[in-house]
Amino acid sequence: MIEPTTLARPYARAAFEHARAAGDLAAWQAALSELAAITAEPKVAAAMRDPNRTAAQRAATLSGLAGDAAPSAVANLLAIMADNGRLSLLPEVAKLFDQLKQAVESTVAVHVTSAYPLSDAETQQLAETIQEKLARSITLTSETDPSLLGGALIRADDLMIDGSVRGRLNKLAGTLTQ
Repeated sequence: MIEPTTLARPYARAAFEHARAAGDLAAWQAALSELAAITAEPKVAAAMRDPNRTAAQRAATLSGLAGDAAPSAVANLLAIMADNGRLSLLPEVAKLFDQLKQAVESTVAVHVTSAYPLSDAETQQLAETIQEKLARSITLTSETDPSLLGGALIRADDLMIDGSVRGRLNKLAGTLTQ
């Protein structure tokens, strides 16, 4: 079976190239993110699978839900994806579009999960350290997960740094059982 990422990649690249040529990357990114969220709603997902609706009707429904803020060419993308039965790939298309945009802008999204809330000073220091290590500008988001016991998990694209106490204990347990 073909992976959703593989199927979504041509749509994301085409949308990205069109948006880049039009100088409208931010609007496309917002529209695709919104459409991904809309299609995740159970009622909308059910309507998109309804066999009594044509591809054009499905695309028109999503275009209407996206609103007037979306670039007009987004409707064309939706029509093409609907014709090919690929509207369910919109979340993956939005994710790939974000990655392409970040690569061009030389930015990376970094997500930090820590055992306790980070202070502003800790967040600033962490951001500076990660930015220096990756040699790219970053956008940092964080969340708290007390199950980590201490430390933090840092995710940036395909890089994951597990500096949590739970991760260290799991690694130690794995080493001891070998």
